[in-house]
Amino acid sequence: MRLTVLGVGSSAGTPVIGCRCATCMSDNPRNKRSRCSSLLTLSNGKNVLIDTGPDIRLQALREGITHVDAVLYTHTHADHMHGIDDLRAFCQKQRQQIPLYGKPDAMAHIVSKFGYAIREPGDYWDLPILSVNPVEQSFDLFDNQIVPVPILHGSLEMYGYRIGKLAYLTDASAIPATSLELLHGLDVLLLDCLRYTPHYTHFSLEQSLEQAAIIGAKQTYLIHMTHEMEYEAVSKMLPSSVQVGYDGLKLEIADF
Repeated sequence: MRLTVLGVGSSAGTPVIGCRCATCMSDNPRNKRSRCSSLLTLSNGKNVLIDTGPDIRLQALREGITHVDAVLYTHTHADHMHGIDDLRAFCQKQRQQIPLYGKPDAMAHIVSKFGYAIREPGDYWDLPILSVNPVEQSFDLFDNQIVPVPILHGSLEMYGYRIGKLAYLTDASAIPATSLELLHGLDVLLLDCLRYTPHYTHFSLEQSLEQAAIIGAKQTYLIHMTHEMEYEAVSKMLPSSVQVGYDGLKLEIADF
């Protein structure tokens, strides 16, 4: 299967509006970060989005995404969900309802905030046509096992996900021991890394490297970064098993 990293930026993206720091003014395309989201293309051709941030339309156009078969939500903060209305384009093209998966409280939040989009297919496709599917344990999606991995984002419990030998952990400030047990034997880990200094809802660079060493994936990619994290400067500080993620990164991962 393939993971296409659509965006590795934090909630403000990079460049930040009005900022003239070295990262924001850089012409290195790997310093241009849209809001955090990824696309998993399974070996059977099904496309599964991880989150729908506010940049999802431009990300889809950039990567030539022509269909979306399901969405996994990590949590419902604006920078991970507020592109949900742009799923309408895929519903219209496919003439198909798109299922959403996530924690029960996340699904309830989507129903309360975007209830107009939670509907059964009919004669009109001018709105998104979505279904909510609360999950609390591993489930089968298109013949692949999806394993929710509970993590903490400050005081909020949210989900990361494991699919085969890949795990995707954004917006993490702590990983419970029970969740670490779900992360053995990874080939690829996508891991939250907000900035250099500590933050109460995200890993700092030092904390991300500590967690990467504990988890022991063959390769770890840092995601959800602020403009403090200049690509080349951070890259020089990392062990060979850790790399700075970037928008458009494509990774091939064994299914099992």
